[in-house]
Amino acid sequence: MALVNPHGKQKKLIPLLLTGAALEEEKKKAKTLTQVRIASREAGDLIMMGIGGFSPLTGFMGHDDWKGVCAEYKMADGTFWPIPITVSTTEGQADSIKNNEEIALVSEETGEIMATMKVTEKYKIDKAYECKQVFRTTDMEHPGVVMVMKQADINLAGPVKVLSEGAFPKEYPGIYLRPAESRKIFEEKGWSTVAAFQTRNPMHRSHEYLTKIAIETCDGVFIHMLLGKLKPGDIPADVRQKAIDILIENYYVKDTITVGGYPLDMRYAGPREALLHALFRQNYGCSHLIVGRDHAGVGEYYGPFDAQKIFDEIPENALETKPLKIDWTFYCHKCDGMASMRTCPHGKEDRLILSGTKLRKMLSEGEEVPDHFSRPEVLKLLREYYEGLTEKVEVKLHKFAEGA
Repeated sequence: MALVNPHGKQKKLIPLLLTGAALEEEKKKAKTLTQVRIASREAGDLIMMGIGGFSPLTGFMGHDDWKGVCAEYKMADGTFWPIPITVSTTEGQADSIKNNEEIALVSEETGEIMATMKVTEKYKIDKAYECKQVFRTTDMEHPGVVMVMKQADINLAGPVKVLSEGAFPKEYPGIYLRPAESRKIFEEKGWSTVAAFQTRNPMHRSHEYLTKIAIETCDGVFIHMLLGKLKPGDIPADVRQKAIDILIENYYVKDTITVGGYPLDMRYAGPREALLHALFRQNYGCSHLIVGRDHAGVGEYYGPFDAQKIFDEIPENALETKPLKIDWTFYCHKCDGMASMRTCPHGKEDRLILSGTKLRKMLSEGEEVPDHFSRPEVLKLLREYYEGLTEKVEVKLHKFAEGA
Protein backbone atom coordinates (compact mmCIF):
# COMPACT_ATOMS: atom_id res chain seq x y z
CA MET A 1 0.00 0.00 0.00
CA ALA A 2 1.08 3.56 -0.74
CA LEU A 3 0.98 6.67 1.45
CA VAL A 4 -2.00 9.01 1.20
CA ASN A 5 -1.94 11.47 -1.71
CA PRO A 6 -1.02 15.10 -1.12
CA HIS A 7 -4.04 17.40 -0.74
CA GLY A 8 -5.75 18.94 -3.78
CA LYS A 9 -6.93 17.94 -7.23
CA GLN A 10 -3.36 17.50 -8.56
CA LYS A 11 -2.59 14.95 -5.80
CA LYS A 12 1.05 16.05 -5.72
CA LEU A 13 3.24 18.26 -3.58
CA ILE A 14 3.61 21.80 -4.95
CA PRO A 15 6.67 23.29 -3.21
CA LEU A 16 7.19 26.97 -4.07
CA LEU A 17 10.73 27.29 -2.68
CA LEU A 18 13.24 28.25 -5.35
CA THR A 19 16.69 26.65 -5.49
CA GLY A 20 19.96 27.05 -7.38
CA ALA A 21 20.31 29.69 -10.12
CA ALA A 22 16.58 30.55 -10.04
CA LEU A 23 16.87 31.37 -6.32
CA GLU A 24 19.93 33.60 -6.75
CA GLU A 25 18.32 35.45 -9.66
CA GLU A 26 15.06 36.03 -7.76
CA LYS A 27 16.97 37.21 -4.67
CA LYS A 28 18.73 39.88 -6.76
CA LYS A 29 15.43 41.02 -8.27
CA ALA A 30 13.74 41.05 -4.84
CA LYS A 31 16.15 43.74 -3.63
CA THR A 32 14.76 46.13 -6.26
CA LEU A 33 11.09 45.60 -5.36
CA THR A 34 8.70 47.37 -2.99
CA GLN A 35 9.04 45.73 0.41
CA VAL A 36 6.00 44.62 2.39
CA ARG A 37 6.73 43.61 5.97
CA ILE A 38 5.07 40.41 7.17
CA ALA A 39 4.31 39.12 10.65
CA SER A 40 5.52 35.83 12.13
CA ARG A 41 2.26 34.01 11.33
CA GLU A 42 2.41 35.13 7.68
CA ALA A 43 6.06 34.11 7.42
CA GLY A 44 5.22 30.65 8.77
CA ASP A 45 2.40 30.25 6.24
CA LEU A 46 4.79 31.35 3.49
CA ILE A 47 7.40 28.75 4.50
CA MET A 48 4.72 26.05 4.53
CA MET A 49 3.84 27.04 0.96
CA GLY A 50 7.55 26.96 0.14
CA ILE A 51 8.10 23.39 1.32
CA GLY A 52 4.80 22.04 -0.05
CA GLY A 53 3.14 21.73 3.35
CA PHE A 54 0.25 23.87 2.13
CA SER A 55 -0.15 22.15 -1.26
CA PRO A 56 -1.98 22.93 -3.48
CA LEU A 57 -1.76 26.66 -2.57
CA THR A 58 0.37 28.72 -4.97
CA GLY A 59 0.08 31.99 -3.06
CA PHE A 60 -1.96 34.05 -0.63
CA MET A 61 -5.74 33.88 -0.98
CA GLY A 62 -7.94 36.38 -2.81
CA HIS A 63 -11.28 37.72 -1.58
CA ASP A 64 -13.42 34.92 -3.06
CA ASP A 65 -11.10 32.31 -1.54
CA TRP A 66 -11.17 34.13 1.83
CA LYS A 67 -14.97 34.36 1.80
CA GLY A 68 -15.46 30.74 0.73
CA VAL A 69 -13.02 29.40 3.32
CA CYS A 70 -14.65 31.41 6.12
CA ALA A 71 -18.20 30.46 5.11
CA GLU A 72 -17.96 26.97 3.63
CA TYR A 73 -14.41 25.57 4.15
CA LYS A 74 -13.65 25.82 0.44
CA MET A 75 -11.74 28.05 -1.95
CA ALA A 76 -13.21 29.57 -5.12
CA ASP A 77 -12.08 26.55 -7.20
CA GLY A 78 -13.75 24.14 -4.76
CA THR A 79 -10.57 23.03 -2.96
CA PHE A 80 -11.28 22.20 0.69
CA TRP A 81 -9.52 24.60 3.07
CA PRO A 82 -10.49 25.37 6.69
CA ILE A 83 -8.61 28.60 7.63
CA PRO A 84 -7.82 31.66 5.46
CA ILE A 85 -4.17 31.97 4.42
CA THR A 86 -3.71 35.70 3.84
CA VAL A 87 -1.14 38.48 3.97
CA SER A 88 -1.91 42.13 4.72
CA THR A 89 -0.48 45.63 4.50
CA THR A 90 -1.52 49.18 5.31
CA GLU A 91 -4.02 51.03 3.15
CA GLY A 92 -1.35 53.58 2.22
CA GLN A 93 1.11 50.96 1.02
CA ALA A 94 -1.61 49.00 -0.78
CA ASP A 95 -2.60 52.14 -2.71
CA SER A 96 1.00 52.53 -3.89
CA ILE A 97 1.13 48.96 -5.28
CA LYS A 98 -0.18 48.53 -8.83
CA ASN A 99 -2.15 45.50 -10.01
CA ASN A 100 0.21 42.71 -11.18
CA GLU A 101 3.18 44.50 -9.62
CA GLU A 102 5.80 42.27 -8.02
CA ILE A 103 6.70 42.95 -4.40
CA ALA A 104 9.13 41.51 -1.84
CA LEU A 105 7.76 40.01 1.39
CA VAL A 106 10.12 40.79 4.27
CA SER A 107 10.08 39.32 7.80
CA GLU A 108 9.35 42.10 10.28
CA GLU A 109 11.31 40.15 12.91
CA THR A 110 14.54 39.46 11.01
CA GLY A 111 14.45 41.82 8.03
CA GLU A 112 15.08 38.89 5.69
CA ILE A 113 13.42 38.86 2.27
CA MET A 114 11.28 35.72 2.45
CA ALA A 115 9.57 35.74 -0.95
CA THR A 116 8.46 37.67 -3.99
CA MET A 117 4.79 38.01 -4.83
CA LYS A 118 2.82 39.15 -7.88
CA VAL A 119 -0.07 41.18 -6.50
CA THR A 120 -3.20 40.20 -8.44
CA GLU A 121 -5.76 41.56 -5.97
CA LYS A 122 -6.12 43.99 -3.06
CA TYR A 123 -9.14 43.77 -0.78
CA LYS A 124 -10.57 44.64 2.61
CA ILE A 125 -12.07 42.04 4.91
CA ASP A 126 -14.47 42.02 7.83
CA LYS A 127 -12.01 40.93 10.51
CA ALA A 128 -14.73 40.33 13.11
CA TYR A 129 -16.52 38.02 10.65
CA GLU A 130 -13.32 36.02 10.07
CA CYS A 131 -12.80 35.70 13.83
CA LYS A 132 -16.39 34.61 14.43
CA GLN A 133 -16.15 31.95 11.70
CA VAL A 134 -12.65 30.65 12.44
CA PHE A 135 -12.35 31.08 16.23
CA ARG A 136 -16.09 31.12 17.11
CA THR A 137 -15.48 34.33 19.08
CA THR A 138 -14.41 37.96 18.75
CA ASP A 139 -13.14 38.10 22.33
CA MET A 140 -9.81 39.97 22.45
CA GLU A 141 -8.66 37.59 25.21
CA HIS A 142 -8.36 34.91 22.51
CA PRO A 143 -4.79 34.94 21.09
CA GLY A 144 -5.96 34.04 17.58
CA VAL A 145 -8.51 36.85 17.56
CA VAL A 146 -5.79 39.31 18.61
CA MET A 147 -3.64 38.07 15.72
CA VAL A 148 -6.37 38.76 13.14
CA MET A 149 -7.67 42.02 14.61
CA LYS A 150 -4.16 43.50 14.77
CA GLN A 151 -3.24 42.65 11.18
CA ALA A 152 -3.13 45.53 8.65
CA ASP A 153 -6.32 46.63 6.87
CA ILE A 154 -5.73 45.49 3.27
CA ASN A 155 -5.15 41.90 2.15
CA LEU A 156 -2.92 41.24 -0.84
CA ALA A 157 -3.44 38.19 -3.04
CA GLY A 158 -1.30 36.52 -5.64
CA PRO A 159 1.24 33.80 -6.43
CA VAL A 160 4.52 33.67 -4.52
CA LYS A 161 8.07 32.49 -5.11
CA VAL A 162 9.58 31.51 -1.76
CA LEU A 163 13.23 32.40 -1.18
CA SER A 164 13.86 31.29 2.40
CA GLU A 165 12.84 28.90 5.15
CA GLY A 166 14.03 31.35 7.79
CA ALA A 167 16.14 29.97 10.64
CA PHE A 168 14.24 26.67 10.98
CA PRO A 169 16.65 24.36 9.11
CA LYS A 170 19.65 25.64 11.13
CA GLU A 171 17.90 25.89 14.50
CA TYR A 172 16.28 22.44 14.33
CA PRO A 173 18.56 20.15 12.31
CA GLY A 174 17.12 16.66 12.02
CA ILE A 175 13.77 17.78 13.45
CA TYR A 176 12.55 20.37 10.94
CA LEU A 177 11.22 18.26 8.06
CA ARG A 178 9.76 19.08 4.68
CA PRO A 179 6.83 16.92 3.43
CA ALA A 180 8.98 15.23 0.77
CA GLU A 181 11.44 14.25 3.51
CA SER A 182 8.85 12.80 5.91
CA ARG A 183 7.26 10.87 3.04
CA LYS A 184 10.67 9.43 2.15
CA ILE A 185 11.26 8.38 5.79
CA PHE A 186 7.86 6.65 5.98
CA GLU A 187 8.43 4.85 2.67
CA GLU A 188 11.89 3.68 3.76
CA LYS A 189 10.36 2.27 6.94
CA GLY A 190 7.69 0.50 4.88
CA TRP A 191 4.89 2.47 6.54
CA SER A 192 1.66 3.20 4.64
CA THR A 193 -0.60 4.05 7.59
CA VAL A 194 0.89 6.79 9.74
CA ALA A 195 -0.81 8.61 12.60
CA ALA A 196 0.32 12.19 13.23
CA PHE A 197 0.45 13.41 16.80
CA GLN A 198 0.25 17.19 17.04
CA THR A 199 2.07 18.72 20.02
CA ARG A 200 3.05 22.10 21.37
CA ASN A 201 3.77 20.67 24.85
CA PRO A 202 6.20 18.14 26.33
CA MET A 203 4.45 14.78 26.31
CA HIS A 204 2.90 13.52 29.56
CA ARG A 205 1.44 10.04 30.24
CA SER A 206 -1.84 10.82 28.46
CA HIS A 207 -0.01 11.84 25.28
CA GLU A 208 2.11 8.71 25.49
CA TYR A 209 -1.03 6.60 25.84
CA LEU A 210 -2.69 8.26 22.80
CA THR A 211 0.32 7.51 20.60
CA LYS A 212 0.50 3.91 21.81
CA ILE A 213 -3.16 3.38 20.91
CA ALA A 214 -2.27 4.65 17.43
CA ILE A 215 0.73 2.30 17.20
CA GLU A 216 -1.67 -0.61 17.80
CA THR A 217 -3.64 0.30 14.66
CA CYS A 218 -1.13 2.03 12.34
CA ASP A 219 2.34 1.18 11.03
CA GLY A 220 3.85 4.04 12.99
CA VAL A 221 3.36 7.43 14.64
CA PHE A 222 4.75 10.78 13.49
CA ILE A 223 5.20 13.05 16.53
CA HIS A 224 4.97 16.40 14.77
CA MET A 225 6.04 19.38 16.85
CA LEU A 226 5.12 22.97 16.25
CA LEU A 227 8.31 25.03 15.93
CA GLY A 228 6.75 28.46 15.43
CA LYS A 229 5.44 30.95 17.96
CA LEU A 230 3.42 29.92 21.00
CA LYS A 231 1.65 31.89 23.67
CA PRO A 232 3.54 33.08 26.78
CA GLY A 233 4.19 30.25 29.24
CA ASP A 234 4.34 27.46 26.64
CA ILE A 235 7.54 25.40 26.70
CA PRO A 236 10.06 26.03 23.88
CA ALA A 237 10.69 23.50 21.12
CA ASP A 238 14.22 22.48 22.13
CA VAL A 239 13.03 21.45 25.61
CA ARG A 240 10.06 19.60 24.12
CA GLN A 241 12.39 17.80 21.74
CA LYS A 242 14.63 16.58 24.57
CA ALA A 243 11.60 15.39 26.55
CA ILE A 244 10.24 13.48 23.54
CA ASP A 245 13.65 11.91 22.85
CA ILE A 246 13.78 10.67 26.47
CA LEU A 247 10.34 9.09 26.10
CA ILE A 248 11.16 7.40 22.80
CA GLU A 249 14.40 5.98 24.15
CA ASN A 250 12.85 4.55 27.30
CA TYR A 251 9.19 3.78 26.64
CA TYR A 252 8.59 2.93 22.96
CA VAL A 253 9.40 -0.07 20.78
CA LYS A 254 12.22 0.79 18.40
CA ASP A 255 11.20 2.14 14.97
CA THR A 256 7.55 2.76 15.83
CA ILE A 257 8.02 6.55 16.17
CA THR A 258 9.38 9.30 13.93
CA VAL A 259 9.75 12.88 15.19
CA GLY A 260 9.53 16.01 13.07
CA GLY A 261 8.81 19.71 13.35
CA TYR A 262 6.97 22.25 11.23
CA PRO A 263 7.29 26.06 10.98
CA LEU A 264 3.81 27.40 11.81
CA ASP A 265 2.66 29.62 14.67
CA MET A 266 -0.29 28.35 16.72
CA ARG A 267 -3.60 30.00 15.87
CA TYR A 268 -5.52 28.34 18.75
CA ALA A 269 -8.51 27.89 16.43
CA GLY A 270 -9.62 24.61 18.03
CA PRO A 271 -11.88 22.67 15.60
CA ARG A 272 -10.88 24.61 12.48
CA GLU A 273 -7.21 24.25 13.34
CA ALA A 274 -7.70 20.49 13.77
CA LEU A 275 -8.88 20.39 10.15
CA LEU A 276 -5.84 22.40 9.03
CA HIS A 277 -3.62 20.03 11.03
CA ALA A 278 -5.13 17.05 9.21
CA LEU A 279 -4.81 18.77 5.82
CA PHE A 280 -1.12 19.53 6.01
CA ARG A 281 -0.38 16.15 7.69
CA GLN A 282 -1.86 14.63 4.54
CA ASN A 283 0.85 16.49 2.61
CA TYR A 284 3.43 15.11 5.05
CA GLY A 285 2.18 11.58 4.26
CA CYS A 286 0.03 10.81 7.32
CA SER A 287 -3.13 8.75 6.92
CA HIS A 288 -4.49 9.72 10.36
CA LEU A 289 -4.39 12.58 12.83
CA ILE A 290 -4.75 11.76 16.53
CA VAL A 291 -7.50 14.03 17.87
CA GLY A 292 -7.94 13.87 21.62
CA ARG A 293 -9.49 16.26 24.10
CA ASP A 294 -9.32 20.03 23.41
CA HIS A 295 -7.19 19.76 20.26
CA ALA A 296 -5.58 23.16 19.42
CA GLY A 297 -7.85 24.85 21.94
CA VAL A 298 -7.31 27.67 24.37
CA GLY A 299 -9.32 28.79 27.40
CA GLU A 300 -13.00 27.78 27.39
CA TYR A 301 -13.81 28.79 23.81
CA TYR A 302 -14.45 25.24 22.54
CA GLY A 303 -16.04 22.10 23.91
CA PRO A 304 -13.53 19.37 24.82
CA PHE A 305 -14.44 17.26 21.76
CA ASP A 306 -15.52 19.92 19.25
CA ALA A 307 -12.33 19.23 17.26
CA GLN A 308 -13.51 15.62 16.79
CA LYS A 309 -17.10 16.54 15.88
CA ILE A 310 -16.05 18.95 13.12
CA PHE A 311 -14.68 16.05 11.03
CA ASP A 312 -18.26 14.72 10.84
CA GLU A 313 -19.50 18.08 9.51
CA ILE A 314 -17.25 18.28 6.42
CA PRO A 315 -17.75 16.34 3.14
CA GLU A 316 -16.51 12.76 3.42
CA ASN A 317 -14.00 13.19 0.57
CA ALA A 318 -12.67 16.57 1.79
CA LEU A 319 -9.53 14.99 3.24
CA GLU A 320 -7.80 11.64 2.78
CA THR A 321 -6.29 11.98 6.26
CA LYS A 322 -8.85 10.85 8.81
CA PRO A 323 -9.17 11.63 12.51
CA LEU A 324 -8.20 8.98 15.04
CA LYS A 325 -10.71 10.06 17.71
CA ILE A 326 -9.73 9.10 21.23
CA ASP A 327 -11.77 9.78 24.37
CA TRP A 328 -10.64 11.60 27.49
CA THR A 329 -7.63 9.71 28.89
CA PHE A 330 -6.23 9.62 32.43
CA TYR A 331 -4.46 7.46 34.98
CA CYS A 332 -6.89 5.39 37.06
CA HIS A 333 -5.64 4.21 40.44
CA LYS A 334 -8.22 1.39 40.61
CA CYS A 335 -7.49 0.21 37.06
CA ASP A 336 -3.81 0.58 38.00
CA GLY A 337 -2.97 2.08 34.62
CA MET A 338 -3.84 4.48 31.83
CA ALA A 339 -7.46 4.38 30.72
CA SER A 340 -10.19 6.38 28.98
CA MET A 341 -13.84 7.17 29.58
CA ARG A 342 -14.65 4.26 27.26
CA THR A 343 -12.59 1.71 29.19
CA CYS A 344 -12.67 2.79 32.84
CA PRO A 345 -15.77 2.07 35.00
CA HIS A 346 -14.53 3.98 38.06
CA GLY A 347 -15.34 7.41 39.47
CA LYS A 348 -13.63 10.80 39.41
CA GLU A 349 -12.02 10.23 42.78
CA ASP A 350 -9.98 7.34 41.31
CA ARG A 351 -8.76 9.26 38.26
CA LEU A 352 -5.72 11.47 37.81
CA ILE A 353 -6.68 13.91 35.06
CA LEU A 354 -3.65 14.84 32.96
CA SER A 355 -3.14 18.05 30.98
CA GLY A 356 -0.20 20.03 29.63
CA THR A 357 -1.56 23.24 31.16
CA LYS A 358 -1.87 21.62 34.57
CA LEU A 359 1.65 20.17 34.36
CA ARG A 360 3.15 23.54 33.34
CA LYS A 361 1.35 25.25 36.22
CA MET A 362 2.60 22.75 38.80
CA LEU A 363 6.18 22.88 37.57
CA SER A 364 6.33 26.67 37.19
CA GLU A 365 4.99 27.12 40.73
CA GLY A 366 7.30 24.48 42.20
CA GLU A 367 4.43 22.19 43.22
CA GLU A 368 4.80 18.46 43.73
CA VAL A 369 3.70 16.56 40.62
CA PRO A 370 1.52 13.50 41.45
CA ASP A 371 2.76 10.00 40.62
CA HIS A 372 1.80 8.75 37.14
CA PHE A 373 1.36 12.27 35.73
CA SER A 374 4.54 12.14 33.68
CA ARG A 375 7.55 9.85 33.35
CA PRO A 376 10.22 10.60 36.01
CA GLU A 377 12.97 11.18 33.42
CA VAL A 378 10.79 13.79 31.67
CA LEU A 379 9.86 15.48 34.95
CA LYS A 380 13.55 15.76 35.85
CA LEU A 381 14.27 17.56 32.57
CA LEU A 382 11.29 19.91 32.93
CA ARG A 383 12.14 20.76 36.55
CA GLU A 384 15.66 21.70 35.45
CA TYR A 385 14.16 23.94 32.74
CA TYR A 386 11.86 25.74 35.21
CA GLU A 387 14.62 26.06 37.80
CA GLY A 388 16.76 27.69 35.11
CA LEU A 389 13.98 30.19 34.42
CA THR A 390 13.70 31.01 38.14
CA GLU A 391 17.46 31.56 38.36
CA LYS A 392 17.34 33.94 35.37
CA VAL A 393 14.50 35.94 36.96
CA GLU A 394 16.40 36.12 40.26
CA VAL A 395 19.58 37.32 38.48
CA LYS A 396 17.58 40.03 36.66
CA LEU A 397 15.97 41.18 39.91
CA HIS A 398 19.37 41.21 41.64
CA LYS A 399 20.89 43.35 38.86
CA PHE A 400 17.90 45.70 38.96
CA ALA A 401 18.23 46.09 42.73
CA GLU A 402 21.90 47.03 42.27
CA GLY A 403 20.95 49.59 39.66
CA ALA A 404 22.66 47.62 36.87
